[in-house]
Amino acid sequence: MSKIDPTARIADGAVIGAGTEIGPYCIIGPDVVIGENCKLIAHVHITAQTTIGDGCIIYPFVSLGTPPQSLSYRGELTRLEIGKGCTIRESVTMNAGTVAGGGVTRVGDRGYFMNCAHVGHDCQVGNDVIFATSATLGGHCEIGDFVFIGGLSAVHQFTRIGPQVMVGGVCGVRGDVIPFGLVNGQYAVLEGLNIIGMKRRQFTKQRLATVRSFYQQLFHGPGIFAERLASVQPLAGEDPAIAEILAFIDGGKHRALCLPADGN
Repeated sequence: MSKIDPTARIADGAVIGAGTEIGPYCIIGPDVVIGENCKLIAHVHITAQTTIGDGCIIYPFVSLGTPPQSLSYRGELTRLEIGKGCTIRESVTMNAGTVAGGGVTRVGDRGYFMNCAHVGHDCQVGNDVIFATSATLGGHCEIGDFVFIGGLSAVHQFTRIGPQVMVGGVCGVRGDVIPFGLVNGQYAVLEGLNIIGMKRRQFTKQRLATVRSFYQQLFHGPGIFAERLASVQPLAGEDPAIAEILAFIDGGKHRALCLPADGN
């Protein structure tokens, strides 16, 4: 049975899962679906066609499913989908999608979003991510699994960040970041591989050595980047991580690749 504070406002049509607690002064719109055993602590606002998976904890002053901050938006009813087991801290905002962008903003399972983080319209965010305080995504970003985005960092619209990337604090990310990358700086540059994260994902010493060697050849070898990229294509079979990095580079769409400061 759900527990709903008498000061909360739940619109007709909203679906509240069993065991979910809705705290004081929460406002839930008519097209919202909240899963089981969630907890909305207080002053949470959820609107649009927002769905929230089981076991999420949502802190005060969070706003979910609010209209996309896009000049093309004309009031259409669009979606925000949030997975299971997410922790969404104070004043986080996540916008619904736009019709032009597919109509859906998606956030995966077990995300941890610290206070004032923002997920823009039409973003696709993976599982097990961590957004530190005020980490911000522009519209249409693609964020892989196990990504960490540091505090006060902002990711430009249409940018892709591959799985297991670490973005340092106070970074402006303007280019696609390869899987397993580590980026830092006022305007983010690629500083190496996220070795700590790779170890946490059970990479052996041999695998780390293999991927490091590939990384050095691709980003710090002789010649221009296009020549080096062509030369390392045969290494895709040496490790799945190498194949993943090469496929990510090949799948680039809107943004240039984030390179080391001395990259060419």
